[in-house]
Amino acid sequence: MAPDTPNIVDVSEDDFASAVIEASGSKPVLVDFWATWCRPCTMMAPVLDELAASESDKLTVAKVDVEANQELAAEYQITAIPALLLFSEGKPVQRLTGAKSKSALRTELSDIL
Repeated sequence: MAPDTPNIVDVSEDDFASAVIEASGSKPVLVDFWATWCRPCTMMAPVLDELAASESDKLTVAKVDVEANQELAAEYQITAIPALLLFSEGKPVQRLTGAKSKSALRTELSDIL
């Protein structure tokens, strides 16, 4: 079960194309690849939720559970989690791996925020 993140869209293999690929044509989508057993992933959840709430006009934040969506994880070569992929215009344009503080995440994403 996903951590309590009301501002984040849960995405699966079934709706990834529309929720991420197509949606990133109008606004960048930051995808968090995570798993329930990943402690750093659960630590990132409130940071991402806050970012999603405060930057909703500039960015959509989505989560993909790598255990339930192994084909997506393989397709995007997710070998360590948490992994964040920023999609713009239908393509991954930035990759971040590992837990980040809110300030570090904002710095990494400064081009779009």
